[in-house]
Amino acid sequence: MTSKPPAFDGKAFVKGLNTAPGVYRMIAADDAVLYVGKASALKNRVASYFNASPKSPRIATMLAQVARMEVTVTRTEAEALLLENQLIKSLKPRYNVQLRDDKSYPYVLLTTENWPRIGLHRGPRAVHGRYFGPYASVGAVRETLNLMHKLFRLRSCEDSVFRNRSRPCLQHQIGRCSAPCVGLVPGEEYAESVRRACLFLDGRSDELSNELGKAMEAASERLEFEEAARLRDLMQSIRSLQARQYVDGRAAELDVLAVAMQDAAACVLLLAFRDGRNLGTRAFFPKTGGSTDPAEVLAAFVSQYYAEQAPPREIVLDRDIPDRELIEEALSLTADRKVQIKASVRGERAGYVDLARRNAELSLASERTSHAAQRARAEGLRDLLGLPALPARIECFDISHTMGEATVASCVVFDSEGPVRGQYRRYNIAGIEPGDDYAAMHQAIERRFRRAVEEQGVMPDVLLIDGGAGQVAQARAALDDLGVEGVALVGVAKGPARRPGDEELLLPDGRIVHPGAESPALQLVQQVRDEAHRFAITGHRGRRQKARSTSRLEDIPGIGPRRRAALLKHFGGLGGLRAAGVEEIARVEGVNAALAERIYAALHGVA
Repeated sequence: MTSKPPAFDGKAFVKGLNTAPGVYRMIAADDAVLYVGKASALKNRVASYFNASPKSPRIATMLAQVARMEVTVTRTEAEALLLENQLIKSLKPRYNVQLRDDKSYPYVLLTTENWPRIGLHRGPRAVHGRYFGPYASVGAVRETLNLMHKLFRLRSCEDSVFRNRSRPCLQHQIGRCSAPCVGLVPGEEYAESVRRACLFLDGRSDELSNELGKAMEAASERLEFEEAARLRDLMQSIRSLQARQYVDGRAAELDVLAVAMQDAAACVLLLAFRDGRNLGTRAFFPKTGGSTDPAEVLAAFVSQYYAEQAPPREIVLDRDIPDRELIEEALSLTADRKVQIKASVRGERAGYVDLARRNAELSLASERTSHAAQRARAEGLRDLLGLPALPARIECFDISHTMGEATVASCVVFDSEGPVRGQYRRYNIAGIEPGDDYAAMHQAIERRFRRAVEEQGVMPDVLLIDGGAGQVAQARAALDDLGVEGVALVGVAKGPARRPGDEELLLPDGRIVHPGAESPALQLVQQVRDEAHRFAITGHRGRRQKARSTSRLEDIPGIGPRRRAALLKHFGGLGGLRAAGVEEIARVEGVNAALAERIYAALHGVA
């Protein structure tokens, strides 16, 4: 008699998510997709299914069948909506509401007549012209058209109306059309408006943004503040609509592969398109055999995976791999048709690569915090420290400051399931010499354990100290002063090479060991230490920011007053910046792709 598989732990799954927008899929034990949904903040939306609030019978029945969940991160909520529709059509989930009609996504159509017309288009592309899109909804198209009419004053009327006008219509009277029907606009001027409209719809908005920015500054100098505010609002609206969509499924037959690695753990993320349909993502976790080279891991995966699976015509990788041309030739022979492997792409495919890379990182982070992996690491730590049982509670302390300013100590807590964020604590350090990490560590340990002794509170089985012998000595002295016993005190110091996986552990018996990157015990220590480091830095930045009364943008590495002003001006404020995707942020002068990634991550809580 087979044993019943364990129930899906939704609360544990939620711990590995962040607040980025995306799509989630609920999957049954037989691999049938139960439900596909979108979220503006994945962590919040998925958590809502597993809280204590009453559920409808439909939702309760669905949740009872969930065996696992998968998520796909997108840049914006609009992209999440497009991907959700793609997956519902292709996967046909049991509990989704499915429309019986198969209408295509709406497009913006700009005709190729002497006096081009702009409007909404849906269905077969029978009309000659340029099609821009697809858009997430008809409402998004209409909002775009509304802006286009305000900015460029292009006609929207049908040809039968256009040819028979004898006087301007109401659209001209309210400033939304230049009235080419009655010759109130020169042909050259109208053609220039069409050119600018194409730039905007193509996402090449730099020229347009510069023109609007100059116009806004000129209006301000003329003290025409209402006009300047209108232009500012228009710029912000344009930014919210000009993000290119990378999840519309236009690629016919394409696989995109990205690899993410943390120490010796790896995740290969597959993003597949077939027959113009986005089939979603799938994460693989190959055994690396000790390799820490992402290109080597990806090359081995491509060779082995497509030996069993029929390769598509095009495989796009997030990095070049050894023997790429040889593997390409072998796959072409096996498939009896040309198979291309590309490692350097631009445009739309570069967007797919970025999407796969983001999801590979998220899947790997989720895997590293999964219960099974957590138990294996806890067992390794137990064996390394010679503990009588698995550590039920691990605490780690770290110190963060900037040249002695706003010193903050962090204490993070892990149990057998992973991080226990509700028990994290920060300590604002005061009364010490600025930059004295030893005194800061002594004060933090003394404050935490004095309260535990006085109130008979919980004690950790293992206490990790992020630092070398000096910090460990201060922690030991504080524990001895309070009479605390039975806590395994371990120091975590950077090794000689100062690389992840090369850390030195100062054990309670005085020994110094180098477990190595493949050690499950060290992987657990790194996970806890990195979380303490993140929590300390976050607290320090918050304290410093409060003291300086400045924007949180200035706490992002690479953002100074000039770039901060440029970003806020470009998006009309922090709210507009927070709503923007990485591609949009990177359009700001002085902001490259890497900095745009950091800004997006800082504003959305992405690790």
